[in-house]
Amino acid sequence: MSVQPEEIDRGWSGALPHAGPERAENQVPLLNIANVLTIARIVLVPLFVLALFAGGGHDTGWRIVAAGLFGLAAVTDRFDGQLARKYGLVTDFGKLADPIADKALIGAALIGLSILGDLPWWITLVICGREIGITLLRLVVVRRGVIPAGRGGKLKTLVQSVAVALLVLPLSGAFLTAGMILMYAAVALTVITGLDYVGQAARLWFAGPRARS
Repeated sequence: MSVQPEEIDRGWSGALPHAGPERAENQVPLLNIANVLTIARIVLVPLFVLALFAGGGHDTGWRIVAAGLFGLAAVTDRFDGQLARKYGLVTDFGKLADPIADKALIGAALIGLSILGDLPWWITLVICGREIGITLLRLVVVRRGVIPAGRGGKLKTLVQSVAVALLVLPLSGAFLTAGMILMYAAVALTVITGLDYVGQAARLWFAGPRARS
């Protein structure tokens, strides 16, 4: 039985709508809007650090600028994930680069605040230690699969971001207290989600290498 060209066309065109937003990752261009936003967040990190330490680190104007840059970078984290999921732009690069960008931004802010004496070093060490450990863990198991950022991880990042923003702003009194309370909550979420990622990595590792088409 022969196959007509139009039947072949229908076959291919019929496959594309089925893939929709969940198209195979090898069909998604690496340079897409979601990944560009992730890269932009990484680029904003050194600019934020420069603003944070400008004017001796406690200049009101520069602290507001630093908070603005931090907020802008944090907003890109909100949109890159939504765009990736909505338009089928999810890539392995995005899955890895997105959490790395988050960790670079939060880590720079925490270390900077600790250097300036605005945040206890033990908080910075706990959060940064967890983030570095989980990042290395992701890289270790990447050949067997990618561990995407889960809801718990996103909540942790959100709480960390709000807490950092409050501490970066030149605030005092109740606002400063609120920032520290949120930071303590962020520490708790950091530890809890870290343990969850370790469990996921263990299951992924013992499940064996992922199948390749």
